Amino acid sequence: MGQQGRNRPDGRPRGSATALHEAYDTALLDLDGVVYAGGEAIGYAVESLTAARDGGMHLAYVTNNALRTPDAVARHLTELGVPAEAGDVITSAQAVARLIAEQVPAGARVLVIGGEGLRVALRERGLEPVESADDDPAAVVQGYGGPELPWGRFAEACYAVARGVPWFASNTDLTIPGPRGIGPGNGAAVEVVRIATGADPQVAGKPLPPMHRETILRTGAERPLVVGDRLDTDIEGAFNGGVDSLLVLTGVTDAAQLLAAVPRHRPTYVDADLRGLLTGQPEVTEAAGAEGGFGCGGWTAVVRGDALALDGDGTPLDGLRALCAAAWTHAGDGSCGLDSGKALARLGW
Repeated sequence: MGQQGRNRPDGRPRGSATALHEAYDTALLDLDGVVYAGGEAIGYAVESLTAARDGGMHLAYVTNNALRTPDAVARHLTELGVPAEAGDVITSAQAVARLIAEQVPAGARVLVIGGEGLRVALRERGLEPVESADDDPAAVVQGYGGPELPWGRFAEACYAVARGVPWFASNTDLTIPGPRGIGPGNGAAVEVVRIATGADPQVAGKPLPPMHRETILRTGAERPLVVGDRLDTDIEGAFNGGVDSLLVLTGVTDAAQLLAAVPRHRPTYVDADLRGLLTGQPEVTEAAGAEGGFGCGGWTAVVRGDALALDGDGTPLDGLRALCAAAWTHAGDGSCGLDSGKALARLGW
């Protein structure tokens, strides 16, 4: 499963002489911001996933979004041109349903604040979804219910939680990408109940262990590669699970956030989009010279005063990889606070 630090022990992104779809048996792919955005396929996603699958890589789709059922997600992927079955989809609804089933009696009632994905996952575990705090629920579960979720649903959760009913959340992502931009995610809704009750939920989704456990149980992956766009869910989830990760820059994470990443948010590999599955990854090497620094492609990244700087020329991605090595090595176990503005502007970010 790679080196247990995900990136190299000295802080650099890792290289791979082998194409990633050949080096790993299973891609654990996030959906929003990686495969699609606002329901439409992201550029190069369909053809890259098709080529990776044809090359022998198992594709599994792992999402913190608990709104839709695996059947619905698989149909959507198939419509986009990526044939998928329900068994290829793992959701935070499934992970939280397993977590609840381990703590309440068989057949127990569960108050659902969310969408159909949660209800289907609960029934799969033999639990009974209910709609009211007065239905004597053994647990409350909260998941993303879409932008039209009525405000009264949060009140039902508050009534039950205030009575001492155990509270669970599929995930706590504060934001979710959509066709018009970044909107509030389930984590924002969870905060409504937390503020009203003073309670804290048990959380199943990425980056926490219940989601990783659910994913491995359902896929049987032996050499998984987590592929995502979020540092605090996808990449941290890979870190917590002790597996390698590929960050693609098609979603919420930008280059400046990547350079400032703390160790648990540093991906093993970085690429522009899912075409990164089909290639190897260049090595980042220590650069010779008095200033030291790190080289990748034709670029050398160094620390000059209170800023990161770039010398040379080459592809923007190689420059970013070199900057990651310089920033992460300088930061050690913390977050890099060096000014990266000029260096990133030179790369077009």
